Amino acid sequence: TWAQEALPDDVVAACGLAYGADRLQRYDVYAPRGARNAPVLVFWHGGGWTNGYRDYVRFMATHVTRLGMVLVAPSYRLAPAHRMPAPLDDCLAVLASVTQNIGALGGAPDRLYLSGHSAGGHLAAMTALRHDRWASAGVPTDAIRACLPISGIMDLYHPAPATGSLEERVYTTVLANTDEDAVMSPICWTVGNRMPFLLSRGERDSERVIRSNQRLHALLQLQGGLVHHRVQTGRDHFQTHSDLRQSDHSWYGSLRQLVNTGTP
Repeated sequence: TWAQEALPDDVVAACGLAYGADRLQRYDVYAPRGARNAPVLVFWHGGGWTNGYRDYVRFMATHVTRLGMVLVAPSYRLAPAHRMPAPLDDCLAVLASVTQNIGALGGAPDRLYLSGHSAGGHLAAMTALRHDRWASAGVPTDAIRACLPISGIMDLYHPAPATGSLEERVYTTVLANTDEDAVMSPICWTVGNRMPFLLSRGERDSERVIRSNQRLHALLQLQGGLVHHRVQTGRDHFQTHSDLRQSDHSWYGSLRQLVNTGTP
């Protein structure tokens, strides 16, 4: 049903825009009709890095555009056919494409806000923290303003993952090199961060999401960027995203404040 979300007449959609040759290297853009130089929210879908669709993000379009923002919903190559770091490479590539093309679609190429849910939250945080890769990927150094990952998996390391668990699948299915569990973890890239972060997760989220967000928050607090850690009372891993169907959800208010004032 998310893929069939009806859009109001004041939302203009441009879907299936290519940023690479693979069929998954595509993104959809939802803009307020008549928008010019509007801030841009880039939101990556979840799915454990092995599945998921950018259509999962479509239901947010009405609420984001009502904030006066443009919504970009990318897809990315998935494991096991394309293991890490391929999804991260795609995140950087789509931002390069967005900065080149979003002006014609009503967005501001130098006002990007990154977010995503679950695996998408992990990718948003990795993209924001790997500023050492922006220039070589074609992402302007002043383009990204803040990061707001939701229920992101911020640490891929696990000392003894249970058989059949998502933690085990990270090693058997997602990582190209099992020794790079730290390299692909946002908690290992916090040094020198100056970007504002708003970390969000559910009170009943998975243990790994809860603990890794707590640790990432603590590490980011040692750096120069503003950071907040919000917990949604009583909500589980999936509700932290599906709850965004509510136009008055507090996350949208935090996003608006971050865009307007620079602090969540």
